[in-house]
Amino acid sequence: MVHRDPPASGTARSVSGSPELPAARTASDGPGDASPGGQVIPIRRNAAPAARFEPAVPHQPAPEAVPDVSPAPVPDTPATQAATYGLTATEAPYVSRETPTREEDDPPLAMEAMRAVQILNPSGEVTMPRPDRTRIMCVANQKGGVGKTTTTVNLAVALALHGNRVLVVDLDPQGNASTGLNVPHHTGVPDVYDCLINSVPLEEVAQTVEGIPNLWCVPATIDLAGAEIELVSVVARESRLDRAITAYPGHFDYVFIDCPPSLGLLTVNALVAAQEVLIPIQCEYYALEGLNQLINNINLVRQHLNPRLEVSTILLTMYDRRTRLADAVEQDVRNHFGDKVLQAVIPRNVRVSEAPSYGQSVMTYDPGSRGATSYFEAAQEIAERGVKEPVSRNA
Repeated sequence: MVHRDPPASGTARSVSGSPELPAARTASDGPGDASPGGQVIPIRRNAAPAARFEPAVPHQPAPEAVPDVSPAPVPDTPATQAATYGLTATEAPYVSRETPTREEDDPPLAMEAMRAVQILNPSGEVTMPRPDRTRIMCVANQKGGVGKTTTTVNLAVALALHGNRVLVVDLDPQGNASTGLNVPHHTGVPDVYDCLINSVPLEEVAQTVEGIPNLWCVPATIDLAGAEIELVSVVARESRLDRAITAYPGHFDYVFIDCPPSLGLLTVNALVAAQEVLIPIQCEYYALEGLNQLINNINLVRQHLNPRLEVSTILLTMYDRRTRLADAVEQDVRNHFGDKVLQAVIPRNVRVSEAPSYGQSVMTYDPGSRGATSYFEAAQEIAERGVKEPVSRNA
């Protein structure tokens, strides 16, 4: 216990030992403003009014919060805290000013690191179930900017990181999927155009994706922009891609086909080659407008060209939880498509948009971000659905 000097005259102390506000002093006690009764009210010029009465941290008074009962500074120890708050020395906790509080030490960063390890899967174990047969999924929507390429790239990387063999076919002349996977796709590089027009085998065109095991990509160059015109006069023009994928000698668990934002011959080739259609839907009204036409085209392809085709997966993208519109669109889509809509929803996340500028998917660019976590959950849900239901149920 620290012994202090007796309090100055006119200073009141409580029975428990905790300090009270100084009582009014006379003019002889020191400078101040004189009251009409001849007393002087002390002025505390070195302390904020709010800090004088409330401690800054529980059980740890700030220096300004302690009244000046002694001219000498009092060390902040358990004994002084006990004297200040009326506790014994064993009851008073000692909190260092350098010690972070529980909120600062507790774990957004630790949780983010745990998610990153789970997503990156450095051990390389097969943590997502592999299908019995190859699942060929066409990622299509005639509306542009809904996240087709982003969805293709991130789902493919997530599945490949967790033990699945994945092939990405970039069927968009812009070549954005090739950019997101950091695969060369400049003029002169063998690409999917050579497979469609010149019947080049797919294994001669596919490239391994650097840094991602079990992932291959068939790039697209600007030459693909003229493929639709050239395909018009080609025999069996709608099934050129299907033949190329079927003739591939290796085995894949998943083949993702990234379609252009149109319903032309390139998209028809993708629908004929695929077994399943994955439709990303942006949580805005315009994304719903052209959906009926896309469904009608899928039905036409199923009736005349590919009877095994089915819309198996709907993924909601660019969800903004701050708006009622996003929630209304989600409810409409879930009411219309039912169980085909994934429970995982992709939020608006700047990391997802930044990743392609570094030639990466968000899964490797920032694996602890909300965008990476959401795509990981979507990939896991797709993998589990493929095991629960037979892949060729409409064949």
